Amino acid sequence: MASLPAPGTPAPDFTLPSTAGIDVALSKLRGRNVLLAFFPLAFTKVCTQEMCAFTDDYDRFRDGNTVVLPISVDSIPTLKEFKAKERIAVDLLSDFKREVSRKYGTLIEDKFFSNRAYVLIDTNGIVRWAFSEETPGTRRENQELLAQLEAHRLSA
Repeated sequence: MASLPAPGTPAPDFTLPSTAGIDVALSKLRGRNVLLAFFPLAFTKVCTQEMCAFTDDYDRFRDGNTVVLPISVDSIPTLKEFKAKERIAVDLLSDFKREVSRKYGTLIEDKFFSNRAYVLIDTNGIVRWAFSEETPGTRRENQELLAQLEAHRLSA
């Protein structure tokens, strides 16, 4: 199985459909920091808590010149329903074909969904921090994620 990209290496590029109805290409976000947040499945307890927390702290990430890109293997219709039901501010990306989850080493093959993992990418497309949870049922708090932004001096 592949592993998360190492800090100091270029983040593997990808293009995925989003709940905004447009495709999002990582390479098109140069000039901004990007936090990839792989999550297992929409409508599950921890994922719902996490996406709502991203909504609560949306301005804090934005003020740090950071785009939060939550990625799951759910389909766009499922993610759109999840986003609407939970009033999620961030757009969600669908890795329905599991290609990006495989490329980033987050796919749990026997379960066919992604483990929860985070990849912080700087304005030049270089990985600055990556973390994979022990189990899909645990998550990092936003305070820790924002501290990583600050630790790597990625704020605007």
